Amino acid sequence: DTIDTGHLLRALFAVPDNLAVMVLEGFSVRRADVEADLDRRRPDATGGTSDASSLAALGIDLDEVRRRVEEAFGPGALDRARRPRGRRWGGHIPFAKESRKTLELALREAISLGHNYIGTEHILLAMLRGGGVAHDALAARGVRLDAARVIVEELVRGRRAG
Repeated sequence: DTIDTGHLLRALFAVPDNLAVMVLEGFSVRRADVEADLDRRRPDATGGTSDASSLAALGIDLDEVRRRVEEAFGPGALDRARRPRGRRWGGHIPFAKESRKTLELALREAISLGHNYIGTEHILLAMLRGGGVAHDALAARGVRLDAARVIVEELVRGRRAG
């Protein structure tokens, strides 16, 4: 329902030849590893993490729940897309609070580095300053703000000189 920092982090990897990915490569961070970590952290449609074994530990048989729901509402009832209240299909997807904060911090990073644009490198630095799932995934992989900022400055200098 919202664009969180995990979505922003995935988007950084989708932009070809960008400084953010070069910085992450400097920390030996690979796209596949980050995406797997984000997938593990992603809540399911009910807001919890997908983990049938956790439910089983509470005495809840997920297969039995599915069977009963499909018995009452028809086959595939849990798989059908539900239209969110107050939103039309294809409409604007709002940014989550952490994502809005990340984009604000990206502007501040660009200004503090004396840049007249907001690039992927600024968004990466902002993720490392802020909270959210992207920050947690990057921190777990050893990506640190101060070191990332140094790498960004070196890469920007190198691009200007080249």
